[in-house]
Amino acid sequence: MRITAIHDIVAPISSAIANAYIDFSKMTASVVAIHTDVKRDGKPVVGFGFNSNGRYAVQGLLRERFIPRLGDASPEALRDETGLIDPAKAWAIMMANEKPGGHGERSVAVGVLDMALWDLRAKAEGKPLWGLLADRYRPKEAGGEADPRAWVYAAGGYYYPGKGIDALQDEMRHYRDLGYACVKMKIGGVSLADDLTRIEAVLKIVGSGENLAVDVNGRFSLDEAFAYADALTPYGLRWYEEPLDPLDYAAHAILAERYAPPIATGENLFSVHDARNLIRHGGLRPDRDILQFDPALSYGLVEYLRTLTMLAQHGWSPRRCVPHGGHQFALNIAVGLGLGGNESYPDVFAPFGGFADDCPVENGLVRLPDIPGIGFEAKAALYKVMRPLADLPA
Repeated sequence: MRITAIHDIVAPISSAIANAYIDFSKMTASVVAIHTDVKRDGKPVVGFGFNSNGRYAVQGLLRERFIPRLGDASPEALRDETGLIDPAKAWAIMMANEKPGGHGERSVAVGVLDMALWDLRAKAEGKPLWGLLADRYRPKEAGGEADPRAWVYAAGGYYYPGKGIDALQDEMRHYRDLGYACVKMKIGGVSLADDLTRIEAVLKIVGSGENLAVDVNGRFSLDEAFAYADALTPYGLRWYEEPLDPLDYAAHAILAERYAPPIATGENLFSVHDARNLIRHGGLRPDRDILQFDPALSYGLVEYLRTLTMLAQHGWSPRRCVPHGGHQFALNIAVGLGLGGNESYPDVFAPFGGFADDCPVENGLVRLPDIPGIGFEAKAALYKVMRPLADLPA
């Protein structure tokens, strides 16, 4: 098996929405397609990848460094003993001559290509990615197997221009009608009093606080985080997400001493090293807190596997991991590796948000299709973006 071509484009995922920190009016994503000389069902195997929302397209990094490194590598350097491309070997080639540290946009570019490499590897083996991962890392003979379904929650509740309480309630009611039990909303973009009004309005729709998470997107100072923590405690929310700057581990530790309910963070940490520092110094509690590392943004699944190993060494279960991003890649990982669930974007960041078209959510759970690869071909709107890359010359 060898790579015959790699193509990339920049796709818009802009939307007139905002969280407490940024708006998404000019958001973009990189999309890649890796062509190979292997055929299944008479067609060449092509792997697709893209980056999650919140980080812009990384076309320059892809074209200047990481795509050329893959393209210039000898086929033998990329293959394992089966003769197929090994994502771990490809990862090492992509990261050759890169200094330690600097886990920013570089990690996004590698993550985009890593996603495509796992997609093509699973397709070459004729397996869904979740099945490939379960076979490798949770074999039945060792007492493990893929989860039959994944717990998912609907992320929304953004600040829209002119959006009032009624519209917010309608949005959350819509998610419940789609089958989601738990929803997430943004806070921190208005006053505490106004946010509490919004929270109470959503609780009227979803009932228990267990069915509502809130997300600050890292905006608060420690004093602001304290004020919200004190006000949120009586609601018993599912979690209080990214209340502080993601790299301020000491502040997280101080907040965790004051706020007993679950805290969630990690979506803006992009390496196993940063994740380790959070676990060492962030004061998070492995019996309740949620880790949201996103494999598409943090050097891909190869690095995510290292992160899971590190977490186990520190007494954390993979069930405490609920990746950010709301994409099919993380959903496959959640099912195949036994994570705690996955984010979902039913109505925002189209066409990248949400899952395969024939995967309805039932009581907050979703079952994945049994098709080779990650399953992008089963999401019509997304595959419409990817398909032209597959049709380009190899």
